[in-house]
Amino acid sequence: MCPPPPCRVKNMATSASSKLNKAVKQQYMDLPQGGKVQALYIWIDGSGEGLRCKTRTLDSEPKAVEDLPEWNFDGSSTYQSEGSNSDMFLIPVAMFRDPFRKDPNKLVLCEVLKYNRTPAETNLRHTCKQIMSMVQNNHPWFGMEQEYTLLGIDGHPFGWPSNGFPGPQGPYYCAVGADKAYGRDIVESHYRACLYAGVQICGTNAEVMPAQWEFQIGPCEGINMGDHLWVARFILHRVCEDFGVVVSFDPKPISGNWNGAGCHTNFSTKDMREEGGLKVIEDAIEMLAKRHSYHIRAYDPKGGLDNARRLTGHHETSNIDEFSAGVANRGASIRIPRMVGQEKKGYFEDRRPSANCDPYIVTEALVRTCLLKEEGEEPNDYSK
Repeated sequence: MCPPPPCRVKNMATSASSKLNKAVKQQYMDLPQGGKVQALYIWIDGSGEGLRCKTRTLDSEPKAVEDLPEWNFDGSSTYQSEGSNSDMFLIPVAMFRDPFRKDPNKLVLCEVLKYNRTPAETNLRHTCKQIMSMVQNNHPWFGMEQEYTLLGIDGHPFGWPSNGFPGPQGPYYCAVGADKAYGRDIVESHYRACLYAGVQICGTNAEVMPAQWEFQIGPCEGINMGDHLWVARFILHRVCEDFGVVVSFDPKPISGNWNGAGCHTNFSTKDMREEGGLKVIEDAIEMLAKRHSYHIRAYDPKGGLDNARRLTGHHETSNIDEFSAGVANRGASIRIPRMVGQEKKGYFEDRRPSANCDPYIVTEALVRTCLLKEEGEEPNDYSK
């Protein structure tokens, strides 16, 4: 009897652009720029999750955000306006070094304003900045742990068998080895690109589900948290584009007995970080307990529907319908790190935000409840 044919694993689908010759590209990237600067303007589109970008030439290197001109784009092509009145304004708010084109070129994060110069619906930064300015004396610090999943362009998790599943979870978290860590080249490239750009990235690790990773941004004060996380996400999308794979921030990319993806948010104030801070932390948690439904609505772009797939009470999550807190408890809504419990000061971790959350509204919600002591189902309007 003839032996069975060897098992053939279908190649992971990759994008056509990843097959272009990068060495050929490099000979052009090495050309001098003639004293000009390329500024890549980045903004959040009408989905509240997608990022868009386009480049303009500047005559000299900008030294501050104030040196950057306003710009515009066609909002009818980004789910942000009608075609009959489509111009939207791009307002530069944060500037970073460009790790792809390198110095003196820039990445420029922008807010989006409508034709009448009011904030676009998905411009959540505008209100967040106002709220942060009200509590600046409290020096709110944030650190966000961004989980994500690497996929082929066919939507299949990177490195997974084409007609099945890898072995069950257990050996993949913080793992090393070709059979356990899928896509480390992407992770390393993203990390270095963030450091070059000036993004406040503070760590990275492989996550519990294979092809799932995490990077951490922070500590950042106030509005800087959202700015740095959004730019880190953009850089990750761009790095993945070069490698021909896709990054997903879906909170539950694979159904069944697999971990979801969150964006655990660490929060502290000046009082929490000082002696006796644990009492301040406990008071904040008490306020959060009374406002659970408000936070759940703020913690994913679909008002809690995305998180409902993830926050099941299993796979290191709390139940979406119940608020809980505990020391070193990864199944709670709020986790107090063990060291904080011992030192009686520090910070707490809100484990509810989804991987695709908007960091502006997450950080704003924490400030509203814990510092402005808001109550009820809706945020207060301070413009009146």
